[in-house]
Amino acid sequence: MATSIEFNRNEDKMKLLVSAMRQKLDKVMQGGGKAKIEKEHAKGKMTARERIAFLLDKDAPQVEIGAFTGEGMYKEHGGCVSGGVIVIIGYIKKRQCIVVANDATVKAGAWFPITAKKNLRAQEISIENRLPIIYLVDSAGVYLPMQDDIFPDKEHFGRIFRNNAMMSSMGILQISAVMGSCVAGGAYLPIMSDEAMIVKETGTIFLAGSYLVKAAIGEDIDNETLGGATTHCEISGVTDYKCENDADCLNRIRNIMDKVGDFDKAGFDRTTPQLPAKDQNEIYGILPETRDKQYDILDIIHRIVDNSEFEEYKEKFGQSIVCGLGRIDGWAVGIVANQRKVVKSKKGEMQFGGVIYSDSADKAARFIMNCNQKKIPLVFLQDVTGFMVGSRSEQGGIIKDGAKMVNAMANSVVPKFTIILGNSYGAGNYAMCGKAFDPRLIVAWPTAQIAVMGGTQAAKVLVQIEVGALKAKGQTITPEVEKELYDRIFAHYEETTSIYYSAARLVIDAIIDPIETRKVISMGIEAANHAPILKPYNVGVIQV
Repeated sequence: MATSIEFNRNEDKMKLLVSAMRQKLDKVMQGGGKAKIEKEHAKGKMTARERIAFLLDKDAPQVEIGAFTGEGMYKEHGGCVSGGVIVIIGYIKKRQCIVVANDATVKAGAWFPITAKKNLRAQEISIENRLPIIYLVDSAGVYLPMQDDIFPDKEHFGRIFRNNAMMSSMGILQISAVMGSCVAGGAYLPIMSDEAMIVKETGTIFLAGSYLVKAAIGEDIDNETLGGATTHCEISGVTDYKCENDADCLNRIRNIMDKVGDFDKAGFDRTTPQLPAKDQNEIYGILPETRDKQYDILDIIHRIVDNSEFEEYKEKFGQSIVCGLGRIDGWAVGIVANQRKVVKSKKGEMQFGGVIYSDSADKAARFIMNCNQKKIPLVFLQDVTGFMVGSRSEQGGIIKDGAKMVNAMANSVVPKFTIILGNSYGAGNYAMCGKAFDPRLIVAWPTAQIAVMGGTQAAKVLVQIEVGALKAKGQTITPEVEKELYDRIFAHYEETTSIYYSAARLVIDAIIDPIETRKVISMGIEAANHAPILKPYNVGVIQV
């Protein structure tokens, strides 16, 4: 395979996309820029990323959530790199946890609407997986010019504190470290955590800063006296530990985590991990350089699963979806994947790659139910253009079979993980466990695209609508004008279906190098194993 010209072209295209992604990540890692980083260092503070690097175990795997959050957004406000907050799943003293760190180099760590969404996603991951969560607080609070989009609604700023309370009642460990500003409503976050610490001279907690206190009640007081480490550790008793500096603070968190007891496990099966027998690096050359070409999804699966062993379910039935059992880094998994090559159905009819047919949906539904019965986590490999349309499909009950698959997937009690390889279009996105269906993690390769339909089809539909509207107004539409309309609409559609557009808005958790697929799935299942399954599997009413 690795010697074919087509493979080499595919590999070159994928590696260029991965290289472009890494260049974007390098820029993200700079936060608010070199000058802002130096300003933090001058205060004796580490940056958010330096704090996380110090806190987490060295050389242990980690997954960053939402690195591209906010990309291209809020341009009129100067942007919000990575949403102004960094979220990483990693290990402290070999215990898996999730760390949330405000980035003070980005608008002083102020909260934009997307910042709240990212913080809520971090808490959601913690809640679903009963994963300890560490907050490294350094924020100026709500970004006031956009306060109406962040303050009052259900999924806004206040939901953070509601979650703090709920998580505490669920026994999920929360540790907060105030390493900079912690003001107004944000002051409740560390104090609603199980343990709170504050750094001397740089950390402050108060409902209103010294300027506002002066304006409100006429009292003259400096911020350190008002809400610094001495005040809250020796007078108010608000915080539990007074830390000398950032390093002392982070070491205290590591010491606490070192003594945390074990947890009840979900009991997902794991054996000794094995690498795939087939060369993992060949995964770069399998996905075609253009979206309209075929490939065999089994070639990718065999480079993800341990020892390249995959027990395919109903191999010759409903072949536009591949289902089967395997292991990833030792963990038992059930894989549901779109087949992208043209295959023959049981009736001898041709089925197009990436399309979900009735028999495939029926097969996938049954397989999903079986995995729930066996307590096996589910992995969805998405490269789907949607469900088959037309009179034959409608008369064959495609809606009923599609609903059956969605029902079985939506009601799953085992954890679900979604990897978007290429297309993620229309109802196919839903059936293959898109973001709306609560995958524990949903990540994408740089080749991914999320949309209601493909750009070419969508642009043609939109052009027809616009041309019709213009003609209704009496305008004459020449072929040149129509082409100009098409080009403009297609360019805008392609921009909004870019995987970076989705990543900026947290429709996905991360864009990953394909070679990291095994790591992401393995760490996701390890996290899910923290949370015992308490709910019985019940799909409700299904039209059979």
